[in-house]
Amino acid sequence: MQTILGSGGAIGTELARVLQSYTGKVRLVSRKPRKINPADELMAADLLDPDQVRRAVKGSDVAYVTVGLPYNTKVWESDWPRLIENVINACKLYRCRLVFFDNVYMYDRSKLHHMTEETPVNPSSNKGQIRNRVIQMIMDEVRRGELTALIARSADFYGPGIQPTSILSEMVIKPLSTGKRAMWLGPVRYKHSFTYTPDAAKATALLGNTEDAWNQVWHLPTASNPYSAKEWIEVVARELGKEPKYFSVPKVILKLSGLFVPLMRELEEMMYQYDRDYVFDSSKFEERFLFSATPYCDGVKEAVRAYQIP
Repeated sequence: MQTILGSGGAIGTELARVLQSYTGKVRLVSRKPRKINPADELMAADLLDPDQVRRAVKGSDVAYVTVGLPYNTKVWESDWPRLIENVINACKLYRCRLVFFDNVYMYDRSKLHHMTEETPVNPSSNKGQIRNRVIQMIMDEVRRGELTALIARSADFYGPGIQPTSILSEMVIKPLSTGKRAMWLGPVRYKHSFTYTPDAAKATALLGNTEDAWNQVWHLPTASNPYSAKEWIEVVARELGKEPKYFSVPKVILKLSGLFVPLMRELEEMMYQYDRDYVFDSSKFEERFLFSATPYCDGVKEAVRAYQIP
């Protein structure tokens, strides 16, 4: 049995499709789980409840954490440590291996121009500090020999389907598809990597089913030589047959918007990811598994389809 904790999001959904290639038993766990494959086992659970987490993990060989909590610092501060503690304890109890789907928030902001698994950890945001804390919780147990786990780390992601958690989808693809201007946080001249969700899911499943992949950090396959923000807008517009109209949001406007729009308030501390090159290096994974990440031009074709006007 392989179990996805937080199965309803963009990554969990894609991962469920891929896992059936490795096992005939896939359990999907969320508050309101839905089948992706006919044979999926569904289990409703609140992952903040330790008893429900133990029930969800029981009988599993591998548990994948692909939870997407609300994008709110107070929620993250309250819920992420509790949730991870519950999962760690359940995995230790049932000798279940743990795969944690992660982001790059904990990396030193001065090193975003070339991120590898060895990039210094020095979070400059509240959300980054929280992510770093839960990673340390996991890896401390690994170092003590109490847990077998790995970190599957992704850049910002994009892909097919409507994904409100994808910056590229919400700020570029969606508005351009409806004739509106795209929006970007900060200057549009900087490069920005995006991980294609089907690649991320395939790689995460592969890691969870590879014996020598455990107890380390892996960057999930992401195409090299990313577009600048302006080029992302242009390539999306071209695919949609639209004009590449856009406006950039300076930090001062984002700060003012945060007084009225909760999401903007949450994005303010992450602005540093958009005012410099953001380049994600996944060569460790690609060389180990001979895996070629989907080229951006191909990924964009699939990503825009969900937003095409009938």
